[in-house]
Amino acid sequence: MAETAQSWTARLAELGVELPPVAAPVAAYVPAVRTGNLVHTSGQLPFVAGELPLTGKVGGAVSEGDAKDAARQCALNALAAVDALVGLDSIVRIVKVVGFVASAEGFTGQPGVINGASEFLGEVFGDAGIHARSAVGVAELPLGSPVEVELVAEVR
Repeated sequence: MAETAQSWTARLAELGVELPPVAAPVAAYVPAVRTGNLVHTSGQLPFVAGELPLTGKVGGAVSEGDAKDAARQCALNALAAVDALVGLDSIVRIVKVVGFVASAEGFTGQPGVINGASEFLGEVFGDAGIHARSAVGVAELPLGSPVEVELVAEVR
């Protein structure tokens, strides 16, 4: 499939993925902001249908595999925020992903967890989904979430 700007919505449909509604902010911020040709999303939690289906620390109450799936959901929620602001098909490429993992003491698998987001973005955007990234272990995340992901996308 050609990786053109018009293909992202169609690519999601091919993958059988629907963009969810944009998650309502849980504090004083907006889901995404455009500056120039970049859209920065706020940190996205793995909400599904307005609910946080998983809480706890990775390497403790939350398995690495479940956290990886949650990171994928965070990335999907971030794409929904971009779509609501400028339209998914205006994305040129994913520039940067920052992932936070609420980590139990001694857990060092943050990069593998955030691969859930990175691999999903690769499935959707192909080469345009290759990005710079940080995967950071933290003590706590909002609402007890095990993961949080934000991204920067270049847009037309």
